[in-house]
Amino acid sequence: MVIIPPLRRGCFHLGNTRIPTMDLKKLFTEDRAVSPVIGVILMVAITVILAAVIGAFVLGLGGDVDETPQASLSFELNDTDDDVNVDIEHRGGDSFNLTNVDIAGDLDDDAEFTNSSQVLSTGNTATIQGDSGNGLEASSGDRVRLIWTPSGNTLASTTL
Repeated sequence: MVIIPPLRRGCFHLGNTRIPTMDLKKLFTEDRAVSPVIGVILMVAITVILAAVIGAFVLGLGGDVDETPQASLSFELNDTDDDVNVDIEHRGGDSFNLTNVDIAGDLDDDAEFTNSSQVLSTGNTATIQGDSGNGLEASSGDRVRLIWTPSGNTLASTTL
């Protein structure tokens, strides 16, 4: 195959066949826009995405999610001559109100917080006692779970 250099600008010959070449100068100076089909496709795609986002907010799909607080808690069993209590120290993380917390596990059914309206935040301590200030029937090896009532998830769990 013999390639003959272009005889005139814009084409060259391959054998007896004349093949046009691309004029790069013309390509970069041409001011036509993207084809109308691509423009329509882009506009439809943008409209669909916007409709999905707005619909999610209007229908509440991304609405209020009641998340369980994330906190580091330590538990200590206090067994004195008078009664047995469990002290819970908040060591860090989210603050939370004890009115939203249920006590579960191996403790008495009448176990309650000494101050159930207390907001437990870093450095504060809450105490679990028996009903009406009575001591708990708890011992080493008993499991204690704190349940975040709005979501039903476990806030903390330990073995005394």
